[in-house]
Amino acid sequence: MFKKIVGIEPLGLVDAANLKLKSFTENMVLHIDKPTSDDEIVKRIGDADGVFLSYTTTLTKEILERCPNIKYIGMCCSLYTPESANVDINYANSRGIIVTGVRDYGDEGVVEYVISELVRCLHGFGTTLNGKPREAWSGVPREITGLKVGVIGLGKLGGMVADGLNFFGADITYFARSERQDAKEKGYDFLSLDKLMERNEVVIAALNKNTVLLHEKEFLKFGNHKILFNIGLSPAWNEKSFNNWIKTDNNVVYCDSLGALGDQELLTQPNVNCFEVSSGRTQQAFVRLSDKVIENVTNYFKEE
Repeated sequence: MFKKIVGIEPLGLVDAANLKLKSFTENMVLHIDKPTSDDEIVKRIGDADGVFLSYTTTLTKEILERCPNIKYIGMCCSLYTPESANVDINYANSRGIIVTGVRDYGDEGVVEYVISELVRCLHGFGTTLNGKPREAWSGVPREITGLKVGVIGLGKLGGMVADGLNFFGADITYFARSERQDAKEKGYDFLSLDKLMERNEVVIAALNKNTVLLHEKEFLKFGNHKILFNIGLSPAWNEKSFNNWIKTDNNVVYCDSLGALGDQELLTQPNVNCFEVSSGRTQQAFVRLSDKVIENVTNYFKEE
């Protein structure tokens, strides 16, 4: 049992999970707002041995050095690699601190977001974010059927998006670290990044946080009158190269969150579509997140 658990920011857990979390500790404090400085984070942690956070706060080496009692850090958000995490996992591990995170809890909502926005774009449904009537992408309404779509990063989320669009008849190709047999069996062709950008009218970047693969060369290959989705947690592109590409009148980009878009000033661009929300944070996702966070804590005490 922990002596003290602190949630240093809103965790997004359902009430039942908060009650279960309380059963693992003698004392628990869950903060309902985000800390605004490193000093405040340290103050909130205090003498806690169990620390929980979401994706909007970062635990650096400098912060962890000032909190000697921490034994366990529970990330109530995605954890794919130490390099992309908002916790200095390498330093934490060097001190014997266990860090756990979750995966694949909000993917379903992101798939729905991509399909919804792509349909609206192709058909011209509704209005743009600035209130203007939306025009059909090709002048006349189109289906997803036969649409050439390239997916960059065929992990769990990228694979789910590819499968969803394939169901509607899209012609799917992909680029990943290596060719995947399961994708081949579904009829998805593996292409180099250059060929994928050159071939497709729609490209969907589904990369790990802080992974940048789209530079000037890739955007030149992609060309104009193209649709780009970024469904990662951070921009998949070099900022200067992307800014030049998106300023062309007939290109368009879709990002659900500002984190994926990167630069708030881009929100003023007419070709930028960003709702500034995470499409994966749904009612069902909070339940999946909660279950996985509690499972991580339970396994931690089993292995102690």
